Amino acid sequence: MPRSLQQTIAYHEPKSPATEAYRTLRTNIQYASVDHPVNSLLITSAGPGEGKSLTAANLAVVMAQSGKETLLVDCDLRKPMQHRLFGLRNNRGLTSLLVQGGDPGTVTQQTEVAHLNIITSGLIPPNPAELLGSQAMKPLVQELKSRYATVIIDGPPLIAVTDAALLAPRVDGVLLVIRAGEARIDMVQEAKSIIENAGARVIGCVLNGVRRKSKDYHYYYYYAEKSGTDD
Repeated sequence: MPRSLQQTIAYHEPKSPATEAYRTLRTNIQYASVDHPVNSLLITSAGPGEGKSLTAANLAVVMAQSGKETLLVDCDLRKPMQHRLFGLRNNRGLTSLLVQGGDPGTVTQQTEVAHLNIITSGLIPPNPAELLGSQAMKPLVQELKSRYATVIIDGPPLIAVTDAALLAPRVDGVLLVIRAGEARIDMVQEAKSIIENAGARVIGCVLNGVRRKSKDYHYYYYYAEKSGTDD
């Protein structure tokens, strides 16, 4: 197992309380709307350092573990993390598809987790917003949704850049990650407004880094604090 993959707690500690919390999140998402299933999901946060990339990675793992063919796409073209978390190469990825075109399968990488594939960010471009808002992005997302039962997009933080707002209308729902005790309520409210003004739907929030008195929850808090500082 790559050392980096050890940060993906849902994979290497399947019986931990934290992993069970991700399974609960999976169930809640699956039943978020019976009439409008959430098969594609953007995970973002108001600001940096709230743990959105770890949330996306762990949620993708438990989705795949349920038997669904799952694709995780790293759309954070400013500070990509998924290739590090899963120990994958990143010389080609999403930016390659948006700039050069081609079949998404040529840049899709398999992971050690059954049913889980990843498209990493690729080389960081000088113009992330222009790429994510380009004419190539919409049909690409539609193509990926047609190939996989679940598509999870790790997007950049919402405040200060427009990247995530450009992605939000392309998916079935948006999950907002909030770090307990650090996120400012006005920033969270602004992030929610940005998503809704973009014509997208916030299906829920993940409160990350919650401190509890019990031993199990203290471990989960420690894990989130130690490993969740990357976006």
